[in-house]
Amino acid sequence: MTRAVLGIIGGSGLYDLPGLEKVREELIASPWGAPSAPLCIGEIAGLPIAFMSRHDKGHRLSPTDINYRANIDVMKRAGVTDLVSLSACGSFKEELPPGTFVLVDQFVDRTFGRASSFFGKGCVAHVSMAHPVSPRLRIHLAQAAEAEGISFAREGTYVCIEGPQFSTLAESLTYKGLGYSVIGMTNLPEAKLAREAEICYATVAMVTDFDCWHPDHDAVTVTDIIKVLMANAEKAAGLVARLARDFPREHEPCLVGSDRALDTAIITAPEARDPELLRKLDAVAGRVLKGA
Repeated sequence: MTRAVLGIIGGSGLYDLPGLEKVREELIASPWGAPSAPLCIGEIAGLPIAFMSRHDKGHRLSPTDINYRANIDVMKRAGVTDLVSLSACGSFKEELPPGTFVLVDQFVDRTFGRASSFFGKGCVAHVSMAHPVSPRLRIHLAQAAEAEGISFAREGTYVCIEGPQFSTLAESLTYKGLGYSVIGMTNLPEAKLAREAEICYATVAMVTDFDCWHPDHDAVTVTDIIKVLMANAEKAAGLVARLARDFPREHEPCLVGSDRALDTAIITAPEARDPELLRKLDAVAGRVLKGA
């Protein structure tokens, strides 16, 4: 079996990972460009951990400016088998108030300005995104949240908008009417790229506000969000520590095939594949491209 390595991507308000031990900072080179920040590699309770700040310290990167491909690529190069995204979000449901953690199981993509695949001209691949979240990883997160006494929902749909602007009222009411649970700006294409890289992926969406649909909270402000972010960050640190302590030390095969997503995905004939693109895919798709 493969040794489990847990990756953590910290979103707004999460620029480091308290409790990480034996830490070394490593800037891993990626053929896809510069990642958001160096990886902080260490361990919690003996479990190998790779942490990255999605927006970098000081929050210098907007959702559109993040190099998602480089971020996922360096996680793969660091040996990450299971990746947890900690992300601030708005809520469309009264029963998901600020401070609630939502263990997302579905996504809707409303982004338009981002590279969303490692593949393309010269090597085409189509992975399944029917079930974008690794079920076992979500179960481990639920158990950790229960143990830490964190208020959470076991499932929910996350709609990802381009940003950096918040939603219009018409958009917010539309998403609420469609039954979505939360709204954010970062977890796509992150989830899609993790699937292409055969990394099991899960999102912990940490509610900071009700978005603008709510008549009592119709103007979302950064000031209001930051207050909740700080409280959520403390709970997130506890969640990760508990998750790491109880996490299997050997990688568990994914029930929906996240870790074998490329088995039947690449459609381009070997003789038609672009050598330059194949070199860039050495980490992401090396398992299926070797000898092909």
